[in-house]
Amino acid sequence: MNDTQVIDLAREAIWLGAIVAGPILLLVLVVGVVVGIFQAATSINEMTLSFLPKLIAVTLLIAALGGWQLQLLVDFTRRIFERIPDIGG
Repeated sequence: MNDTQVIDLAREAIWLGAIVAGPILLLVLVVGVVVGIFQAATSINEMTLSFLPKLIAVTLLIAALGGWQLQLLVDFTRRIFERIPDIGG
């Protein structure tokens, strides 16, 4: 396995991590902004009010997209294991 293959593998791993984590992070960002605006408008500063909507939203998103995300990770892991014979030279 030469240097370009290692760099390609690392690039693919970073890209896959962004694809898998991106929807969750974007959802948490949107829910956090909405809850923050609501808290600012109503002057309610309850910690659970900022945490529970994010938890519920992430749980629903993982229930909806978890299979797709897991399939991406399994495919990537399978491709890595298929490359093991190339490492030996």
